[in-house]
Amino acid sequence: MFADIYQNRSVLVTGHTGFKGSWLSQWLLQLGAQVHGFALNPQSHEKLFDQLSMAEKLATDTRADIRDRELLKATIDETQPDIIFHLAAQPLVRLSFDIPFDTFETNVMGTANLLESIRLLDHSCSVVLVTTDKCYENREWLHAYREEDAMGGYDPYSASKGCAELVSAAYRNSFFSVSSKQRIATARAGNVIGGGDWAKDRIVPDVFRALAKGESIPVRNKHATRPWQHVLEPLSGYLWLGSTLAQDLDSGSYREQYCSAFNFGPSILSNRTVSDVVQSILSHTGGEWSDCSDPNAHHEASKLNLAIDKAFHLLGWRPTWDYDETILRTAQWYQAVTDGADPTSMVSQHISLFESNASEIGNPWASTMNQSQ
Repeated sequence: MFADIYQNRSVLVTGHTGFKGSWLSQWLLQLGAQVHGFALNPQSHEKLFDQLSMAEKLATDTRADIRDRELLKATIDETQPDIIFHLAAQPLVRLSFDIPFDTFETNVMGTANLLESIRLLDHSCSVVLVTTDKCYENREWLHAYREEDAMGGYDPYSASKGCAELVSAAYRNSFFSVSSKQRIATARAGNVIGGGDWAKDRIVPDVFRALAKGESIPVRNKHATRPWQHVLEPLSGYLWLGSTLAQDLDSGSYREQYCSAFNFGPSILSNRTVSDVVQSILSHTGGEWSDCSDPNAHHEASKLNLAIDKAFHLLGWRPTWDYDETILRTAQWYQAVTDGADPTSMVSQHISLFESNASEIGNPWASTMNQSQ
Protein backbone atom coordinates (compact mmCIF):
# COMPACT_ATOMS: atom_id res chain seq x y z
CA MET A 1 0.00 0.00 0.00
CA PHE A 2 1.08 3.58 -0.65
CA ALA A 3 3.41 2.02 -3.26
CA ASP A 4 5.21 0.25 -0.38
CA ILE A 5 7.16 3.45 0.23
CA TYR A 6 7.01 3.23 4.03
CA GLN A 7 8.34 -0.30 4.46
CA ASN A 8 11.60 -0.05 6.44
CA ARG A 9 11.78 3.73 5.88
CA SER A 10 12.80 6.17 8.59
CA VAL A 11 9.79 8.44 9.22
CA LEU A 12 9.69 11.35 11.67
CA VAL A 13 6.31 12.49 13.04
CA THR A 14 6.23 15.77 14.95
CA GLY A 15 3.25 16.07 17.26
CA HIS A 16 3.09 12.28 17.50
CA THR A 17 1.60 12.34 21.02
CA GLY A 18 -1.61 14.05 19.88
CA PHE A 19 -4.82 12.58 18.51
CA LYS A 20 -3.96 12.64 14.79
CA GLY A 21 -0.30 11.93 15.52
CA SER A 22 -1.20 8.76 17.44
CA TRP A 23 -3.42 7.43 14.64
CA LEU A 24 -0.75 8.30 12.06
CA SER A 25 2.03 6.64 14.06
CA GLN A 26 0.00 3.45 14.44
CA TRP A 27 -0.75 3.36 10.72
CA LEU A 28 2.92 3.92 9.83
CA LEU A 29 3.93 1.07 12.14
CA GLN A 30 1.43 -1.20 10.42
CA LEU A 31 2.98 -0.17 7.10
CA GLY A 32 6.40 -1.30 8.34
CA ALA A 33 7.99 2.10 8.93
CA GLN A 34 10.62 2.91 11.56
CA VAL A 35 8.75 5.69 13.32
CA HIS A 36 10.48 8.48 15.24
CA GLY A 37 8.51 10.98 17.30
CA PHE A 38 9.17 14.58 18.37
CA ALA A 39 6.56 16.24 20.58
CA LEU A 40 5.63 17.51 24.00
CA ASN A 41 4.35 15.06 26.58
CA PRO A 42 0.65 14.31 26.03
CA GLN A 43 -1.64 16.73 27.80
CA SER A 44 -4.06 15.37 30.38
CA HIS A 45 -6.85 15.04 27.83
CA GLU A 46 -4.62 13.34 25.23
CA LYS A 47 -5.20 9.75 26.28
CA LEU A 48 -4.85 7.90 22.98
CA PHE A 49 -1.04 7.92 22.83
CA ASP A 50 -0.80 6.04 26.13
CA GLN A 51 -3.82 3.87 25.33
CA LEU A 52 -1.94 2.63 22.27
CA SER A 53 1.28 2.08 24.28
CA MET A 54 2.91 4.04 21.48
CA ALA A 55 6.09 4.94 23.38
CA GLU A 56 7.02 1.26 23.47
CA LYS A 57 6.65 0.87 19.69
CA LEU A 58 8.63 3.84 18.39
CA ALA A 59 12.22 3.72 17.17
CA THR A 60 12.84 6.94 19.11
CA ASP A 61 10.53 9.11 21.21
CA THR A 62 11.85 12.64 21.75
CA ARG A 63 9.78 14.78 24.14
CA ALA A 64 10.56 18.39 23.34
CA ASP A 65 9.06 21.67 22.16
CA ILE A 66 9.00 22.34 18.41
CA ARG A 67 10.23 25.85 19.27
CA ASP A 68 13.58 24.33 20.36
CA ARG A 69 15.33 24.62 16.99
CA GLU A 70 18.68 23.20 18.10
CA LEU A 71 17.17 20.05 19.58
CA LEU A 72 14.87 19.63 16.59
CA LYS A 73 17.81 19.87 14.19
CA ALA A 74 19.84 17.44 16.31
CA THR A 75 16.93 14.97 16.27
CA ILE A 76 16.61 15.20 12.49
CA ASP A 77 20.36 14.80 12.05
CA GLU A 78 20.32 11.75 14.30
CA THR A 79 17.25 9.99 12.90
CA GLN A 80 18.01 10.83 9.23
CA PRO A 81 14.35 10.64 8.20
CA ASP A 82 13.39 9.79 4.64
CA ILE A 83 9.95 11.31 5.20
CA ILE A 84 8.66 13.82 7.76
CA PHE A 85 5.07 14.54 8.77
CA HIS A 86 4.87 17.82 10.67
CA LEU A 87 1.79 17.85 12.91
CA ALA A 88 3.18 19.60 16.02
CA ALA A 89 1.03 22.66 16.73
CA GLN A 90 -1.21 24.52 19.12
CA PRO A 91 -4.38 23.17 17.45
CA LEU A 92 -7.32 24.83 19.20
CA VAL A 93 -9.15 27.95 18.03
CA ARG A 94 -10.66 28.92 21.38
CA LEU A 95 -7.40 28.35 23.27
CA SER A 96 -5.60 30.65 20.82
CA PHE A 97 -7.60 33.58 22.23
CA ASP A 98 -6.10 32.81 25.66
CA ILE A 99 -2.50 32.20 24.48
CA PRO A 100 -2.14 34.12 21.20
CA PHE A 101 1.62 34.63 21.42
CA ASP A 102 2.33 30.98 22.20
CA THR A 103 0.03 29.98 19.34
CA PHE A 104 1.93 32.14 16.82
CA GLU A 105 5.30 31.11 18.17
CA THR A 106 4.48 27.39 18.04
CA ASN A 107 2.63 27.30 14.74
CA VAL A 108 4.72 29.80 12.77
CA MET A 109 8.22 29.62 14.24
CA GLY A 110 7.85 25.91 14.92
CA THR A 111 7.26 25.41 11.20
CA ALA A 112 10.18 27.71 10.36
CA ASN A 113 12.41 25.72 12.73
CA LEU A 114 11.56 22.51 10.92
CA LEU A 115 12.11 24.01 7.47
CA GLU A 116 15.43 25.51 8.51
CA SER A 117 16.55 22.12 9.83
CA ILE A 118 15.53 20.51 6.54
CA ARG A 119 17.33 23.21 4.55
CA LEU A 120 20.59 22.19 6.23
CA LEU A 121 20.01 18.45 5.74
CA ASP A 122 22.44 16.73 3.38
CA HIS A 123 20.27 13.81 2.26
CA SER A 124 16.97 13.48 0.41
CA CYS A 125 13.88 14.02 2.52
CA SER A 126 10.20 14.44 1.66
CA VAL A 127 8.16 16.63 4.01
CA VAL A 128 4.39 16.96 4.47
CA LEU A 129 3.56 20.04 6.55
CA VAL A 130 0.08 19.76 8.03
CA THR A 131 -1.86 23.00 8.47
CA THR A 132 -5.67 23.35 8.44
CA ASP A 133 -8.70 24.35 6.39
CA LYS A 134 -8.86 27.44 8.61
CA CYS A 135 -5.74 28.89 6.96
CA TYR A 136 -7.93 30.50 4.30
CA GLU A 137 -9.32 34.02 4.52
CA ASN A 138 -12.85 32.94 5.39
CA ARG A 139 -15.46 35.08 3.67
CA GLU A 140 -18.35 32.81 4.68
CA TRP A 141 -18.72 31.75 1.04
CA LEU A 142 -21.07 28.97 0.07
CA HIS A 143 -18.54 27.62 -2.41
CA ALA A 144 -15.50 25.60 -1.39
CA TYR A 145 -12.01 27.05 -0.89
CA ARG A 146 -9.31 26.08 -3.37
CA GLU A 147 -5.56 25.88 -2.81
CA GLU A 148 -4.93 29.14 -4.67
CA ASP A 149 -7.34 31.17 -2.51
CA ALA A 150 -5.90 33.80 -0.18
CA MET A 151 -4.55 32.95 3.24
CA GLY A 152 -6.05 34.73 6.23
CA GLY A 153 -7.52 34.07 9.64
CA TYR A 154 -9.82 35.99 11.98
CA ASP A 155 -8.56 34.34 15.18
CA PRO A 156 -4.92 33.77 16.28
CA TYR A 157 -5.03 30.04 15.49
CA SER A 158 -6.32 30.47 11.94
CA ALA A 159 -3.96 33.37 11.25
CA SER A 160 -0.99 31.39 12.58
CA LYS A 161 -1.77 28.54 10.19
CA GLY A 162 -2.10 30.96 7.27
CA CYS A 163 1.31 32.33 8.25
CA ALA A 164 2.74 28.81 8.40
CA GLU A 165 1.58 28.25 4.83
CA LEU A 166 3.30 31.47 3.70
CA VAL A 167 6.52 30.52 5.50
CA SER A 168 6.42 27.09 3.84
CA ALA A 169 5.90 28.61 0.39
CA ALA A 170 8.78 31.04 0.93
CA TYR A 171 11.19 28.26 1.92
CA ARG A 172 10.02 26.08 -0.95
CA ASN A 173 10.47 28.86 -3.51
CA SER A 174 13.76 30.12 -2.10
CA PHE A 175 15.62 26.95 -1.11
CA PHE A 176 13.86 23.78 -2.32
CA SER A 177 14.13 24.18 -6.07
CA VAL A 178 14.10 21.45 -8.72
CA SER A 179 17.72 20.58 -7.93
CA SER A 180 17.15 20.35 -4.17
CA LYS A 181 17.21 17.01 -2.37
CA GLN A 182 14.26 18.13 -0.27
CA ARG A 183 10.62 18.00 -1.39
CA ILE A 184 8.07 20.05 0.55
CA ALA A 185 4.26 20.03 0.38
CA THR A 186 1.53 21.30 2.68
CA ALA A 187 -1.73 19.53 3.54
CA ARG A 188 -4.92 21.28 4.61
CA ALA A 189 -7.76 19.50 6.38
CA GLY A 190 -10.01 20.13 9.32
CA ASN A 191 -12.92 19.01 11.50
CA VAL A 192 -11.49 15.55 11.87
CA ILE A 193 -13.35 13.14 14.12
CA GLY A 194 -12.72 9.57 15.25
CA GLY A 195 -12.11 7.42 18.28
CA GLY A 196 -9.70 8.57 20.96
CA ASP A 197 -10.06 12.34 20.61
CA TRP A 198 -10.58 13.93 24.04
CA ALA A 199 -9.54 17.51 23.24
CA LYS A 200 -11.26 20.43 24.90
CA ASP A 201 -13.77 22.50 22.94
CA ARG A 202 -14.37 19.89 20.26
CA ILE A 203 -17.89 18.68 19.76
CA VAL A 204 -17.32 14.91 19.52
CA PRO A 205 -15.23 14.71 22.73
CA ASP A 206 -17.84 16.96 24.38
CA VAL A 207 -20.55 14.50 23.34
CA PHE A 208 -18.86 11.45 24.81
CA ARG A 209 -17.73 13.24 27.97
CA ALA A 210 -21.32 14.27 28.63
CA LEU A 211 -22.68 10.80 27.82
CA ALA A 212 -20.20 9.20 30.24
CA LYS A 213 -21.54 11.46 32.99
CA GLY A 214 -25.17 10.95 32.01
CA GLU A 215 -25.50 14.67 31.27
CA SER A 216 -27.08 16.69 28.48
CA ILE A 217 -24.58 17.58 25.77
CA PRO A 218 -23.77 21.32 25.64
CA VAL A 219 -23.76 22.65 22.06
CA ARG A 220 -22.42 26.17 21.73
CA ASN A 221 -22.56 26.79 17.95
CA LYS A 222 -25.32 24.58 16.59
CA HIS A 223 -25.65 26.25 13.18
CA ALA A 224 -21.93 26.18 12.27
CA THR A 225 -21.40 24.09 9.15
CA ARG A 226 -18.21 22.09 8.71
CA PRO A 227 -16.77 19.39 6.40
CA TRP A 228 -16.76 16.44 8.83
CA GLN A 229 -14.42 13.55 8.06
CA HIS A 230 -12.95 10.56 9.86
CA VAL A 231 -9.35 10.98 10.99
CA LEU A 232 -8.22 8.26 8.57
CA GLU A 233 -9.35 10.32 5.57
CA PRO A 234 -6.79 13.15 5.79
CA LEU A 235 -4.16 10.72 7.09
CA SER A 236 -4.57 8.65 3.94
CA GLY A 237 -4.05 11.87 1.98
CA TYR A 238 -0.94 12.78 3.95
CA LEU A 239 0.51 9.29 3.51
CA TRP A 240 -0.25 9.21 -0.21
CA LEU A 241 1.20 12.70 -0.70
CA GLY A 242 4.32 11.72 1.26
CA SER A 243 4.62 8.55 -0.79
CA THR A 244 4.32 10.51 -4.03
CA LEU A 245 6.97 13.02 -2.97
CA ALA A 246 9.34 10.18 -2.08
CA GLN A 247 9.07 8.68 -5.55
CA ASP A 248 10.99 9.91 -8.58
CA LEU A 249 9.84 13.38 -9.59
CA ASP A 250 12.04 13.76 -12.64
CA SER A 251 10.71 16.78 -14.51
CA GLY A 252 10.61 20.25 -13.06
CA SER A 253 6.95 20.81 -13.94
CA TYR A 254 5.94 17.46 -12.42
CA ARG A 255 7.80 18.23 -9.22
CA GLU A 256 6.35 21.73 -9.04
CA GLN A 257 2.82 20.31 -9.19
CA TYR A 258 3.32 18.00 -6.23
CA CYS A 259 5.58 20.21 -4.11
CA SER A 260 2.66 22.47 -3.33
CA ALA A 261 -0.48 22.74 -1.20
CA PHE A 262 -3.28 20.14 -1.15
CA ASN A 263 -6.75 20.11 0.39
CA PHE A 264 -8.02 16.84 1.87
CA GLY A 265 -11.69 17.02 2.70
CA PRO A 266 -14.89 14.98 2.49
CA SER A 267 -17.59 15.06 -0.16
CA ILE A 268 -19.97 17.99 -0.17
CA LEU A 269 -22.64 15.76 1.42
CA SER A 270 -20.54 15.65 4.61
CA ASN A 271 -20.92 19.39 5.15
CA ARG A 272 -23.29 19.34 8.11
CA THR A 273 -24.16 21.58 11.02
CA VAL A 274 -22.91 20.88 14.51
CA SER A 275 -26.44 20.01 15.62
CA ASP A 276 -26.69 17.49 12.74
CA VAL A 277 -23.51 15.78 13.92
CA VAL A 278 -24.67 15.61 17.53
CA GLN A 279 -28.05 14.20 16.54
CA SER A 280 -26.38 11.64 14.24
CA ILE A 281 -24.15 10.40 17.06
CA LEU A 282 -27.08 10.21 19.46
CA SER A 283 -28.93 7.98 16.99
CA HIS A 284 -26.28 5.36 17.86
CA THR A 285 -25.78 6.14 21.54
CA GLY A 286 -28.96 7.67 22.88
CA GLY A 287 -28.88 10.83 24.98
CA GLU A 288 -29.91 14.45 24.58
CA TRP A 289 -28.32 17.81 23.87
CA SER A 290 -29.03 21.41 24.84
CA ASP A 291 -28.43 24.70 23.06
CA CYS A 292 -25.72 26.60 24.97
CA SER A 293 -25.11 29.36 22.45
CA ASP A 294 -23.39 32.42 23.88
CA PRO A 295 -23.82 35.69 21.95
CA ASN A 296 -20.68 37.03 23.66
CA ALA A 297 -18.50 34.05 22.76
CA HIS A 298 -15.34 34.41 20.67
CA HIS A 299 -15.85 34.52 16.91
CA GLU A 300 -16.07 31.20 15.06
CA ALA A 301 -16.67 30.82 11.34
CA SER A 302 -20.19 29.67 10.43
CA LYS A 303 -19.38 28.15 7.03
CA LEU A 304 -16.24 26.41 5.78
CA ASN A 305 -15.60 23.68 3.24
CA LEU A 306 -12.78 22.61 0.97
CA ALA A 307 -12.52 21.87 -2.74
CA ILE A 308 -10.61 18.62 -3.25
CA ASP A 309 -10.36 18.63 -7.06
CA LYS A 310 -6.58 19.03 -7.00
CA ALA A 311 -6.05 16.01 -4.75
CA PHE A 312 -8.34 13.99 -7.01
CA HIS A 313 -6.79 15.01 -10.33
CA LEU A 314 -3.11 14.95 -9.31
CA LEU A 315 -3.09 12.23 -6.67
CA GLY A 316 -6.21 10.28 -7.56
CA TRP A 317 -7.19 10.64 -3.89
CA ARG A 318 -10.83 10.73 -2.83
CA PRO A 319 -12.74 10.13 0.40
CA THR A 320 -13.42 6.53 1.38
CA TRP A 321 -16.08 6.79 4.10
CA ASP A 322 -19.19 8.88 3.71
CA TYR A 323 -20.80 10.90 6.49
CA ASP A 324 -22.91 8.08 7.89
CA GLU A 325 -19.99 5.64 7.97
CA THR A 326 -17.81 8.27 9.64
CA ILE A 327 -20.37 8.80 12.40
CA LEU A 328 -20.92 5.06 12.81
CA ARG A 329 -17.23 4.21 13.16
CA THR A 330 -16.60 7.11 15.52
CA ALA A 331 -19.46 6.16 17.83
CA GLN A 332 -18.48 2.50 17.58
CA TRP A 333 -14.92 3.21 18.78
CA TYR A 334 -15.96 5.19 21.86
CA GLN A 335 -18.68 2.73 22.82
CA ALA A 336 -16.43 -0.32 22.39
CA VAL A 337 -13.55 1.14 24.39
CA THR A 338 -15.93 2.31 27.12
CA ASP A 339 -17.21 -1.27 27.29
CA GLY A 340 -13.66 -2.61 27.73
CA ALA A 341 -12.36 -3.18 24.20
CA ASP A 342 -8.62 -2.74 23.65
CA PRO A 343 -7.94 0.70 22.06
CA THR A 344 -5.04 -0.61 19.96
CA SER A 345 -7.19 -3.39 18.56
CA MET A 346 -9.96 -0.91 17.74
CA VAL A 347 -7.55 1.47 15.95
CA SER A 348 -5.97 -1.41 14.03
CA GLN A 349 -9.38 -2.80 13.07
CA HIS A 350 -10.56 0.56 11.79
CA ILE A 351 -7.34 1.06 9.80
CA SER A 352 -7.71 -2.39 8.21
CA LEU A 353 -11.40 -1.81 7.44
CA PHE A 354 -10.62 1.59 5.96
CA GLU A 355 -7.86 0.09 3.78
CA SER A 356 -10.22 -2.61 2.56
CA ASN A 357 -13.00 -0.13 1.77
CA ALA A 358 -10.53 2.13 -0.04
CA SER A 359 -9.43 -0.82 -2.14
CA GLU A 360 -13.02 -1.69 -2.99
CA ILE A 361 -13.69 1.78 -4.44
CA GLY A 362 -10.36 1.88 -6.29
CA ASN A 363 -8.57 4.51 -4.23
CA PRO A 364 -5.07 4.49 -5.78
CA TRP A 365 -3.11 4.42 -2.54
CA ALA A 366 -4.74 1.04 -1.85
CA SER A 367 -4.18 -0.23 -5.40
CA THR A 368 -1.50 -2.74 -4.36
CA MET A 369 -4.13 -4.36 -2.15
CA ASN A 370 -6.33 -4.68 -5.23
CA GLN A 371 -3.49 -6.26 -7.20
CA SER A 372 -2.81 -8.81 -4.48
CA GLN A 373 -6.42 -9.95 -4.20
